[in-house]
Amino acid sequence: MKIAMVGSGYVGLVSGACFADFGHEVVCIDKDQGKIDRLHDGIMPIYEPGLDALVESNVKAGRLSFTTSLAEGIAGADAIFIAVGTPSRRGDGHADLTFVHAVAREVGENLAGDAVVVTKSTVPVGTGDEVERIIRDTGTRHRVSVVSNPEFLREGAAIGDFKRPDRIVIGAEDDFGREVMREVYRPLFLNESPILFTSRRTSELIKYAANAFLATKITFINEMADLCEKVGANVQDVARGIGMDNRIGPKFLHAGPGYGGSCFPKDTLALLKTAEDYDSPTRIVEAVVKTNDSRKRAMGRKVLEALGGVEAARGKKVALLGLTFKPNTDDMRDSPAIAIAQTLVDAGVEVAAYDPEGMDLARPMMPEVAMCEDPYEAIAGADATVIVTEWDAFRALDLKRVKDIASEPVLVDLRNIYNPEDVRAAGFAYTSVGRV
Repeated sequence: MKIAMVGSGYVGLVSGACFADFGHEVVCIDKDQGKIDRLHDGIMPIYEPGLDALVESNVKAGRLSFTTSLAEGIAGADAIFIAVGTPSRRGDGHADLTFVHAVAREVGENLAGDAVVVTKSTVPVGTGDEVERIIRDTGTRHRVSVVSNPEFLREGAAIGDFKRPDRIVIGAEDDFGREVMREVYRPLFLNESPILFTSRRTSELIKYAANAFLATKITFINEMADLCEKVGANVQDVARGIGMDNRIGPKFLHAGPGYGGSCFPKDTLALLKTAEDYDSPTRIVEAVVKTNDSRKRAMGRKVLEALGGVEAARGKKVALLGLTFKPNTDDMRDSPAIAIAQTLVDAGVEVAAYDPEGMDLARPMMPEVAMCEDPYEAIAGADATVIVTEWDAFRALDLKRVKDIASEPVLVDLRNIYNPEDVRAAGFAYTSVGRV
């Protein structure tokens, strides 16, 4: 089949490359000429493990190509995926559908044959109805089925998630759309990946509900971590104890500085706005959003406490290890590190930082933070070393070297990646999350 992927960002490029690897002919379309030029040169616009090799192999095989021309890219396509950004709209927090609507209009104006138009972007309930209306209003006479097919990709593990998914959700309103989508995902169906066919609106809501539930699990265990510190319990054991219950499961029960990234912050906010519009408030999600926002600065205050308090911290130096919201990505969107660094800077603390992939994007977001070439450069002269993101590179720091070059042997482990006994035996004052 021929597939057109409109949008060559994280979701579009990963999905397009994987579809091509299944044997489909895929054209990735993007208005950004610079991005397309770099893709032609084999330069990825994002960091995702394995993506560069996947793109290169499928380009060489002639199954994957790139263009800035939507009319050229969708010509002859059986399925046209819309995978453009839907950021939170300034002012009210609703998902900004400007790009989705613009693509729908351009698709309708340039259709040369029957096609299924698929919203891959995360969009509020009812967006498919509006996309269908916009396409119809262009006057196209071709048969068009608008389908919802949300993505469930984890940054840092996206290729594996796409090729070995927990489930594939397809929201279609007619047989044409369902049959085309069955063929699109036939390689995965043969591998017995479960495909759930629903109505279009149900599919749109599934994506938001899934992200809100996972965000709730993260926020819940973070609150349990705070309680563990008060009562003298261990949050990791609490997480194991409840995670062994099959009804709960162990995933997303790792205490830390709060969630960030491209999905959870904006999707929980968009779900709140949708619920308000339909006069069906979601109080649990509302509490999750508020709690997560406050937690990030609370982690900054936790670092200040490790320095002896706000007054004692002024003029001291802190090394932040990890800036991205999670490891194996360069994504800085809503990263806890941003709020933590700002809390420290506001308290008069000098901040030096290192991240294996995220510093180029972090620099303009953190102009007062010194970016270093490696973790030990950041640690040199620091009064506290803080683990913010659990990159593998930080799991086995040379603690003797850290102690020798730091001003003070203070380690604040916001991801609980170290054994407290080992760190304290090495002569460090050690602070973790939810572990006394």
